[in-house]
Amino acid sequence: MYLYGASGHCKVIIDSIQATTNKKIEGVFDDNLELKEILNIPVYNYKKFHTYAIKELFISVGDNKTRKLIVKSITATYVSVFHPKAAISKFASIAEGTCVMANAVINASSIIGKHCIINSGAIVEHDCELEDYVHISPNASLAGNVKIGEGTHIGIGAQVIQGITIGKWVTIGAGAVVIRDVPDNIMVVGNPAKEIRK
Repeated sequence: MYLYGASGHCKVIIDSIQATTNKKIEGVFDDNLELKEILNIPVYNYKKFHTYAIKELFISVGDNKTRKLIVKSITATYVSVFHPKAAISKFASIAEGTCVMANAVINASSIIGKHCIINSGAIVEHDCELEDYVHISPNASLAGNVKIGEGTHIGIGAQVIQGITIGKWVTIGAGAVVIRDVPDNIMVVGNPAKEIRK
């Protein structure tokens, strides 16, 4: 398999893959032409991507918008990556291209979209629904029945109470406490979380 994106997020993906499976990561594609390897895995020029025989691919880019742009420009068989120390309910549903990091929890009847990031120690409680390209940062917690729109980023340590709906392409600041629904395309911070800009 191959990865696309040789950033810090890529290092965590490599670690998760190597801890979980015997799959060999053949290489990583990136636009940093000076970077030749990452964690002993070769890095290749992203412009030569189409010259390789790629069977499986994972987009190892942390930024939600960039991840979506890459997926839209590439036709591939996308795989998901689950760290062995993640706790994932057998009653949860997780779409392709999503990663679940160490010590993250996804509980029963939660639905996780494509190319999401459930980062280290994040908690997604029962009956949550996450659309595509969502990022739940380390130690962020979603209580039960929370709905998150496409491309939204929940900051590190943020908390969202049960039953809340958060729109598309929203940024929830680090440590925020969300107690009210949040519309599309805004940033909220604080306790309780309040809008600071669109």
